[in-house]
Amino acid sequence: MNTTKTALWIEAARPQTLPAAIVPVLVGASLAFHDSAFNLTNTIVALICAVLIQIGTNFANDYFDFVKGSDTDERIGFRRATAAGLVSPQKMLNATIITMALAFFLGLYLVWAAGWIVLLIGILSLIFGVLYTGGPFPLGYNGLGDLFVFIFFGIVAVMTTYYVNALEWSWASFWASLAIGGLCVNILVVNNLRDVEQDKKSGKKTLGVLFGETALKLEYLLMVVLAFAIPPHFLVQLQYKTWIMLPFLSLPLAAYYVYRIWTETDKTQLNPMLERTAKFMVLFGVLFSAGILLN
Repeated sequence: MNTTKTALWIEAARPQTLPAAIVPVLVGASLAFHDSAFNLTNTIVALICAVLIQIGTNFANDYFDFVKGSDTDERIGFRRATAAGLVSPQKMLNATIITMALAFFLGLYLVWAAGWIVLLIGILSLIFGVLYTGGPFPLGYNGLGDLFVFIFFGIVAVMTTYYVNALEWSWASFWASLAIGGLCVNILVVNNLRDVEQDKKSGKKTLGVLFGETALKLEYLLMVVLAFAIPPHFLVQLQYKTWIMLPFLSLPLAAYYVYRIWTETDKTQLNPMLERTAKFMVLFGVLFSAGILLN
């Protein structure tokens, strides 16, 4: 296995989770383009900031999960650099601070371009990215991780991307954000379904620990249903053309993944299912964005 420093930090950044940062920006920017309000520079900066916040959150998770003792030898998920002894806790904490600081200072351009509301949103995103696993009441340890992901990687990310382009808020971006937020949550759902037994032992109260594995499987199904309910809303209520239904080309794949989530008994197979769920988010996001642009 390649254990060079570069490869190690790329692994620690968890590239398989980056669709959660990229797709919301893609959809928000597509809506801005549709409304003749697209700003390429602002979109690129927003994308870089979103990716940095995602990576910073991943680094923070790596650090805090190790410190809190939830990453043990029984872990069946992707390797964590700190728990594996490949990166010291202090270095991982430093990486978290540096990455989040880069996102903050780069985001100041968007504050200059789009106003002080962006500063407030950016600061909240950074704070909650750390509080997901850190602080006295970590969200991910108290059943609030799914809500955090839905709000910040769905609603906030899509709507703010639109805002830094158009300099105004949009109801269409809100509705679109619900689909993206739901699919983003499903990445976390697979993660929690895989780790439910380890989380119980470590005291990590995810929804799976609190309500059982069936609740997670229902959540996965409901988030998929939510995602596919949004294009028809655009078609009927927002009067978009039929192109907006392009995401339905991915429906058979979504149905297959729901089936796999409900029937898979080997938890080790949920690692590739997590990656597939993230890739599905990309597929849906690309089709949805294409449908928006073709209107």
